[in-house]
Amino acid sequence: MALQSRIRWLSCNVFLLLGGAFLLFLFNSSLSSTSIFKLPTYVFTAGDRFVDEIDTPDQTFYDDPKLSYSIERRIKNWDHKRKAWLNHHRRLAAGADERILMVTGSQPAMCKNPIGDHLLLRLLKNKMDYCRIHGYDIFYNNAYLQPQMDSFWAKLPIIRATMMAHPEVEWIWWMDSDAVFTDMEFKIPIERYKNHNLVVHGWPSMVYEKGDNKSWTGLNAGVFLIRNCQWSMDLMDSWAKMGPQSPDYKKWGPILTTTFKDKPFPLPDDQSALIYLISMEGRKWADKVYLEGEYYLESYWIGMVGWYDNITAQYTEMEKREPGLRRRHAERVSRFYAGLREPVIKKAGLRNGAGRRPFVTHFTGCQPCSGNHNPMYDGDTCWQEMGRALNFADNQVLRTYGFLHQDLDSSAVYSLPFDYPHTNIIHQ
Repeated sequence: MALQSRIRWLSCNVFLLLGGAFLLFLFNSSLSSTSIFKLPTYVFTAGDRFVDEIDTPDQTFYDDPKLSYSIERRIKNWDHKRKAWLNHHRRLAAGADERILMVTGSQPAMCKNPIGDHLLLRLLKNKMDYCRIHGYDIFYNNAYLQPQMDSFWAKLPIIRATMMAHPEVEWIWWMDSDAVFTDMEFKIPIERYKNHNLVVHGWPSMVYEKGDNKSWTGLNAGVFLIRNCQWSMDLMDSWAKMGPQSPDYKKWGPILTTTFKDKPFPLPDDQSALIYLISMEGRKWADKVYLEGEYYLESYWIGMVGWYDNITAQYTEMEKREPGLRRRHAERVSRFYAGLREPVIKKAGLRNGAGRRPFVTHFTGCQPCSGNHNPMYDGDTCWQEMGRALNFADNQVLRTYGFLHQDLDSSAVYSLPFDYPHTNIIHQ
């Protein structure tokens, strides 16, 4: 009897075990019906910095063989595709509505200007410094993703591909290589643009008004923020149709030069093409474009570089009066001290063009890599003033590390004493 009972007990357990295994098989099969492959198991620890990098086994837009990264192939339903991907990546979805990725780049070949590569390196460092301080990622590209779209047109294929590669990012912030951050503390007021999809520095009267006031410099397409959404995909599709890879490229030259009387060259360019789109195609684009003029999202270098020494002196006096602003601190908390400075700046009456640091100084026309600068400038002036702008910005970074440049024309630095600038500097 004992033996028979043991056999029955063993048989029941084997049956339950096999039944459970079969149910588990059915469950896994149902899950895999939306999966294209079986992902290996990876156990994340609490301190794993790559915890957000695990991917879903379910299909997303990345698994669609018809989807192309190419600027020539239009993408549809991008908002739905991006939302679905974020639903599969909940950790990355948190905070996605304000996440910014900076994108910049340069040409694939070595610079013809003897100091061009050095300048590009310093210009990249400037952008990396700003992104590190403010917690942004940065993508630097030096490949033509559409070989015919070079020079100023090269940004469109890069931005389009970046949007697809980074669905976790809400905003793409394009920066021309020759644009310099000259206020390392200022932070983009991104909440201001919640109802807009494109943010660019410009003047409404020069963009939207008809007649001689309309100008191809009514905005500057070298620095802008563009939302990662279907509207932006459609805009870039229309924008790219005016570019050199388009069969309609040559027809756009006469149209743009007729529209913008001050346009100095006959071939279509990205900037006049953008102004044409947002000003001539009704409200299709204009309602979602924010022409920023309250701060220098970009500023023309000719009007800025002569003020750096004066601005430095005013900020130094500000810190002499405010002990909290001259307190030593870790770079990680720099934004906290930027917040402390803001009311002091307003109290002192400093504003754009009147004592406040320009946010971005743009060396339009200098062409640091090719050296083919605008003939109205002297090449040496371009490089010298670019160096001063970079040192002006670098001082704001080095200050946290206890050093400053001896002057804006020098690469040499000196160590700062405790409680600077309240105490005198002893050059070492």
